[in-house]
Amino acid sequence: MLNSQGIKGPPYRFIHGNNKQVAELRREAVSKPLGLTNEIFPHVQPHMYSWINKYGKNYLCWDGVRAEIVVSDPESESARDGLVTVVGEKWVKQRKLANHVFHGESLKNMIPAVITSVETLVARWKGREGKEIEVFEEFKLMTSEVISRTAFGSSYLEGEKIFDMLNKLLELMVLNLFKTRIPFINKFWKPADLLESEKLAKEVQDIVLKIVKKREDKVENGEADGFGNDFLGLLVNAYHDPDEKNRLSLDDLVDECKTFYFGGQETVSSLLSWTVLLLAIHGDWQEKARREVIDTFGHQIPHPEGLAKLKTITMIIYETLRLYGPSAGLMRKAGRQVQLGNVDLPSDVDILVLNIATHHDPQIWGEDVHLFKPERFEEGIAKATNHNAGAFFPFGLGPRSCVGMNFATNEAKIALSMILQRYTFTLSPAYVHSPISFLTLKPQHGIQIILESLHDDS
Repeated sequence: MLNSQGIKGPPYRFIHGNNKQVAELRREAVSKPLGLTNEIFPHVQPHMYSWINKYGKNYLCWDGVRAEIVVSDPESESARDGLVTVVGEKWVKQRKLANHVFHGESLKNMIPAVITSVETLVARWKGREGKEIEVFEEFKLMTSEVISRTAFGSSYLEGEKIFDMLNKLLELMVLNLFKTRIPFINKFWKPADLLESEKLAKEVQDIVLKIVKKREDKVENGEADGFGNDFLGLLVNAYHDPDEKNRLSLDDLVDECKTFYFGGQETVSSLLSWTVLLLAIHGDWQEKARREVIDTFGHQIPHPEGLAKLKTITMIIYETLRLYGPSAGLMRKAGRQVQLGNVDLPSDVDILVLNIATHHDPQIWGEDVHLFKPERFEEGIAKATNHNAGAFFPFGLGPRSCVGMNFATNEAKIALSMILQRYTFTLSPAYVHSPISFLTLKPQHGIQIILESLHDDS
């Protein structure tokens, strides 16, 4: 069906599909040094880069025995209704909950928790002026704390066990990303890493359930009127919903907590790290951003009204998301036969909508596509993309776009504002540029910067 429509791709290999080839190409790319360039697509996703050049912007590949359509043609991407509107009741239910958490008023209520976590971060940096700081791990710690405070009303330390386990789970997941699993054999024999994953998942479930039980006990003992208005509170409410249609199962509740932890922590720490890298290299934009922050807040704590006015910082964030977006693409599944652009897709096929290719496409962004130029977004996203909705989508598009997008960008704005109020920073000579895709885009060797204080007393 696809071949007749001109969709081609690398040949299928028995059981493994293209997984061995993918793993080999990625290993080879990571082993080669990359200069200080924003042209990262061939380094981060070498197989995709190679196959787009060989087979075209939309191609077919094989993840084990499953077919996967990779789409990087913006015209196809903006015609994705058939994919995004086929949603199950479960998704609608969970989306309703998340929308409730991330509506305007809730976002405002989350700001103090973000500020407290950033204050902890900058307090840790006191006395480290002139010394090297590795910011990727620092931001991971900070975003972990933000998620714990905003979603679970607990400190980072209370959620530390969950994070350790989820990070181990993530590592195991990525290590096995291109290993082919044969379902029939796995029923009788499980490799050590699969057993370890199951053990960790069980431990995470136990800890989440303990936190849930605490909330339930408080309501039962009359110590609280409800389960709370944070994300976990809303999930527990849905778990106890008398209407079966709206009720969440226990497994769904735990999965939602895990997704919130991963999404909220991984995405923002990646965004902040790459933004700081680009501002450390481009001192002129760092100075423009600092001027805007001082003009808006002075040396006071950021407030919601001011965050909405940070035009320069918004442009910088968008350009960072274009060059170093957290994910290479968005995985979807066609629930029925659908049309994507000019292509008819069969039902139950996996579709990877590839934003890294679109965000680095000179046909869309011009010959300076690999340069850091936040001024592209001076008149907004629509003007920057020539009104092509499929040209820029770091957080997804349509009904299934990332519901936490405003929260993520607000958190990044607060953190950047509070750092720029206190410090100037430059890139350390020790920094080695090697972005890798490890579920989100990460710096393989960290990001080292040198801080200089703007105030004698900080």
